Amino acid sequence: VTMSWCDTAVKTLGFPTIELFVKAGSDGESIGNCPFSQRLFMILWLKGVIFNVTTIDLKRKPADLQDLAPGTNPPFVTFNGEVKVDVNKIEEFLEEKLIPPRYPRLAPRHPEANTAGIDVFAKFSAYVKNPRKDTNDALEKTLLKSLRRLDDFLRTPLPEEIDADASGDLPESSRSFLDGSELSLADCNLLPKLHILKVHAAWFSYFHGN
Repeated sequence: VTMSWCDTAVKTLGFPTIELFVKAGSDGESIGNCPFSQRLFMILWLKGVIFNVTTIDLKRKPADLQDLAPGTNPPFVTFNGEVKVDVNKIEEFLEEKLIPPRYPRLAPRHPEANTAGIDVFAKFSAYVKNPRKDTNDALEKTLLKSLRRLDDFLRTPLPEEIDADASGDLPESSRSFLDGSELSLADCNLLPKLHILKVHAAWFSYFHGN
C-alpha cells in the first residue's frame, strides 16, 4: 500500500493521526460555509499539526461515515482512530492533548476574551431569519448594540497595555485579536461567525441599496 505524503509526514514527525470531517458545500464536494467546521480547522491549523479534511455531503451521507459516527452531523474529528464529537468538547480535548512545548497553548490569557461577542451571531441570526417586518428595526438595533459592545471591548486596552505611571485617559488598545497580538481559541470561535455576518451584510447592502 502506497502511503500519502500526509501519512508519511505524520509517521515521520510523530504527529497524531487526525481527520476533520466537515459539511460539504452546495456542490457536495468543496468545504461548506459552516462556522463550526471553520472553528475546528483554525484550531488544528494554529496547533501546527498535519491533518486530513474530509467533506461530507449531507444529502447523500456515505454508509461508512454513518458507521463511523452514527447520528452525528459534521463537524467531528477522529484522533488516532478515536471519534470525537461536539465542537466544544473537541476544542477542550485538542487543547488538553496538543500541549507545549511541541504545540502552542491557545486558551486565552484573559477570561473575558471568551465571552466577547458571544451573543453577536445569535442576534444576527434572529435578524436575518425574522419573517415579521414590524420587529425588524428592533432586532437590527439589538444586533448593532451587540456589535458596539464587541467593538468597545476591542478598543479597551488589556491590563498589560496600560502604563500604571501614565496620567490621563486610557489609550486605545493596539491589539489585533481578542486576547492580544496572537490568535486564541476565542478568535477561532468568533471569527468564522463574523465572516458570515460580513458576507450577509454586503449582500443585504447591495440588494437593498444601503
